[in-house]
Amino acid sequence: MSHYFENDVNLKSNIRELSYKHDSSFFTFLSDNGVFSKKNIDYGSYLLLETYLKENITNVKVLDVGCGYGFLGIVISVLTSSYVDMVDVNKRAVHLTKRNIKKYDKFNGSAFVSDAYTEVKDKYNVIITNPPIRVGKEKLLEILEGAFDHLEKDGTLYFVIRKDQGALSIKKTLEQKRNVEIINKDKGYFIIKVK
Repeated sequence: MSHYFENDVNLKSNIRELSYKHDSSFFTFLSDNGVFSKKNIDYGSYLLLETYLKENITNVKVLDVGCGYGFLGIVISVLTSSYVDMVDVNKRAVHLTKRNIKKYDKFNGSAFVSDAYTEVKDKYNVIITNPPIRVGKEKLLEILEGAFDHLEKDGTLYFVIRKDQGALSIKKTLEQKRNVEIINKDKGYFIIKVK
């Protein structure tokens, strides 16, 4: 079985549409085989997004790492008037994100293929990620620690991780250099904010 962080060109396409509602705003997303959480919006991503929106951060520059079909980045751009770049190592995910972007006139930003930060050239106020846990702890830390090379000086990293996937040990590792705060918890998911 291929993983959503691999590019499997032989995987048959099976496009489906997912929906999300926030207050009176309604969004739909095309999803497909070979991308993360293809059949429904992942609860960790949902909780991360809802928690982030409560932070009331508007008009900033955001990077969504491991964007999948663009759920986090598109909603954040449209609802917070922010510029959002979205990256994923998975070419099919980025292709879907580009298709999904086209539905939203208010979206401001771009989507491109990048293995974590390999193609990222800019600095951001916020980096947000639901990182791929199955890639292993080393890659996970590359995504989380690497964020600080691409954040402005007062920038913030937001991410979601499940308690049973090592949330507390990852938190401890990041705390050696940073200010780390668990800002929400639900159903075993931790939403973590790192300054």
